[in-house]
Amino acid sequence: MLQAINVSMRYASKTLFEDINIKLDKGKRYGLIGANGAGKSTFLKILSREIEPSSGDIILDSGLKLGVLSQNQYAYENLSLKDAVLIGNKRLYDVIKEKEDLYANADLNDEKVNERLSELEMIYVEEDPMYECEVVIEKILQDLGFPSHIHNDLMKTLTGGDKFKILLAQALFPKPDALLLDEPTNNLDLHSISWLEENLKRHEGTLVVISHDRHFLNAVCTHILDLDFKTLREFSGNYDEWYIASTLIAKQQEMERNKKLKEKAELEDFIRRFGANASKAKQATSRQKQLEKLNLESLKVSSRRDPSITFKTRRNIGNEVLNIENISHAYGERKIFNNLNLTILPNEKIALIGVNGVGKSTLCKILAEVMQPNSGVVKWGATIEMGYFPQDTSEIIKGNESLYEWLRAFDKSLDSNEIRTSLGRMLFSGEEQEKSVGSLSGGEKHRIMLSKLMLAKSNFLLLDEPTNHLDLEAIIALGEALYSYQGGVICVSHDRELIGAFANRIIEIQEDKEGARIIDFHGSYEEYLLTYKNEQHP
Repeated sequence: MLQAINVSMRYASKTLFEDINIKLDKGKRYGLIGANGAGKSTFLKILSREIEPSSGDIILDSGLKLGVLSQNQYAYENLSLKDAVLIGNKRLYDVIKEKEDLYANADLNDEKVNERLSELEMIYVEEDPMYECEVVIEKILQDLGFPSHIHNDLMKTLTGGDKFKILLAQALFPKPDALLLDEPTNNLDLHSISWLEENLKRHEGTLVVISHDRHFLNAVCTHILDLDFKTLREFSGNYDEWYIASTLIAKQQEMERNKKLKEKAELEDFIRRFGANASKAKQATSRQKQLEKLNLESLKVSSRRDPSITFKTRRNIGNEVLNIENISHAYGERKIFNNLNLTILPNEKIALIGVNGVGKSTLCKILAEVMQPNSGVVKWGATIEMGYFPQDTSEIIKGNESLYEWLRAFDKSLDSNEIRTSLGRMLFSGEEQEKSVGSLSGGEKHRIMLSKLMLAKSNFLLLDEPTNHLDLEAIIALGEALYSYQGGVICVSHDRELIGAFANRIIEIQEDKEGARIIDFHGSYEEYLLTYKNEQHP
């Protein structure tokens, strides 16, 4: 169906992958995984023919449709929501728009006009034989949380997260034979992710998806494509099954590598000691030949590196942590909160969940005191030292300072080694620590923000979607760090693995015309799901 033949991608200073050969079959759903920077998005763009590989070919069987998730949220600003989805089938979109124009403006008594309308009708039937496109689009939009009365609104009226949902609907609507999705769960709330999972499990063609959501990969994928060692390896099964198999392979390779390195050291030592000794010359020559036969290149080191995240506290947390008293806030006529009251106690680690736009980030900004509510009071306990991770780090992490200098600026008393160790824990080593913060990618900015929180040693962490841009290894490390942390936590996240790893209290914010309604559940995320499984909660 979709095939890569001897595909390589090389840049002047780096080779991403070489001689990839893979056939992607109908009915299989592939999760494409690998470390940040390994080339996952690049390989997907090569599959979609958006970019050309350095060498090799991509073959898509004749007549098959290819669907790709667009990353440009602002490409359809002047289209209605319905049309932005419809244009996912460009041929059908063009037919419908031409028909509308002819019926509105052309002379319907003109024979040529009627001939053209007949031609258009034939194309329409080819693309939509059941005449169901409008109903299908309306259902997709409603399933993604867009009520019918806004379906004709323009795309430019939506927030960034909602624009992304429309792009997702656009990719799914034509039911392409081969569907390529790069991080489709980014910007989606838990309900939308669940809807997407069910939709993709019904996909009958080929699916290749990049995701850092472990739960999503387990739910959707039948196969895993692991981009590592500058090549692509295929595994049958979901992410957890891949993890078991790859861990076993990695241990075997490590044992083999250590064995060869030890043998290499022994041979080199023998040659060094006896190479000039006439009586041992023959043996030394033999050892030299053995050394040359050792193929250490075949035992390459994985590009995966696990970050080491540890949050320590400078002081113990007291009995009083946080009281939210009668908080009300609105944007224009839209009420977000109306007399919201919450009490946070010691040892509580809270996952703050809810659909996009319901007010989670607004609440975080109010608690972080970067935004004032219209009314109400936020009372932090006297012992609380709060560390804040904003959803958008780009406004904080900018400029020409090096990573080291940027972190040092927050606390001049910090030990130099402590700063560099913190950066190293988040996989910034050597020369990388001297890069300017303004040149960092989204994922790198999130990692340096985690370095900052580790150095701050706060006893309460307020985190607004910290997993955006992080790879699977970093998300797992973050979950373990929050679980072990001795302080309090409020964390906004749509990542179910992360929430399940640390949370002992779930607060769901639900939309209400009179201000958000709160579901306050004391227990784990798994217990929360069991409690509300018969209700419409994600």
